[in-house]
Amino acid sequence: MSADRTELVALTRRLVSIPSHEDETVAGDAVESWLCEETDGDVTRDGHGNVIARRGDADGTPSLALVGHHDVVAPDDSQIYTRGGDDAPAYVVEARDGRMYGRGTADMKGSLAAAMLAFRDADPAGELVFASFVGEEQGGVGARAAIEDGFAPDYAVVGEGSTNYAGDDQTDVVVAHRGRRGSTITARGTAAHASEPEAGENAVYRACDAVDVVRALDAPEATVLGERVRGSVVVTGIDGGSAWNVVPEECTVTVDERTVPGSRAPLDRVEGVDGARWTVEQDLPPMACDDADFADAALAAADAAQAATPELVTKPHATDAGWLAAAGTTCVVAGASEPGEAHTATESVSIDALVRCRRLYRTLAERWPGG
Repeated sequence: MSADRTELVALTRRLVSIPSHEDETVAGDAVESWLCEETDGDVTRDGHGNVIARRGDADGTPSLALVGHHDVVAPDDSQIYTRGGDDAPAYVVEARDGRMYGRGTADMKGSLAAAMLAFRDADPAGELVFASFVGEEQGGVGARAAIEDGFAPDYAVVGEGSTNYAGDDQTDVVVAHRGRRGSTITARGTAAHASEPEAGENAVYRACDAVDVVRALDAPEATVLGERVRGSVVVTGIDGGSAWNVVPEECTVTVDERTVPGSRAPLDRVEGVDGARWTVEQDLPPMACDDADFADAALAAADAAQAATPELVTKPHATDAGWLAAAGTTCVVAGASEPGEAHTATESVSIDALVRCRRLYRTLAERWPGG
């Protein structure tokens, strides 16, 4: 194993071993201390727990950010190792058969380690920024807070998964991804005894009328730099009624909508149903790269980093790139995670893909802008 590969595996192992599903502080400490010790960057830790570092020429040249997050979803029991005694529990991390296994290897501490090393090693063409956010798995809490505080790079590569999207054993470049809008339809009626249903207004019937409206809606679609991205809208739950013999006075319907850049399903139409009210509970924005030259530069960097021929692709999942793009940063997504790996009990990442990402990030940092 080469020295570069060994270093990348070791840093990934270090980051993955630190629990960060409930409290990201210790993982953030590890990222911050490594950057302070290993790089010449100006490293800061904001009041939200985000770690941000900068290096290179900031005078008049656009900035490029390498973006990730150091929080993870709760691990499976098999992914936790307890040493015993007073030692804190740690996550299990294993390397075998060319892959690293453990919570966060794919989503996304492996790509985060690759970005840290690229940030250290690159001779950047302009200002190079590194950012590792907290709370990505809770709807982009850290990214949103950083943006509100003024975090505004001109360009960004977000290290979420883009490997094996267009073909096997290749890391592609995502130019658009879907967002997620979760909403609730509340239908209200009037309670009555079930033996006299005409005396009331059945909230479940009204909810079913609202569901029919949702079913008739077309899924939103968009095209970004020649790549098609299609959303979806689906009812995911219905809850109403209190007893067999009572006409229900309230019924709630949940709706999952995958949004696309520039288009949303007109869910407000459900309010045309008597007694129905529509409420948005969560709205994670989609992302669209708005600069073809930047997308081409990222693709060229990906091509230089691997033997396979990468492609521009779209991604079904929301990422922090959505928040950044909404705030004016031109984004692409490129990372080592493959479809189906994140958030699983057997989560893993290809070490070859991590090596590709490290090369991709460094190459793009040295070529963009204007290289």
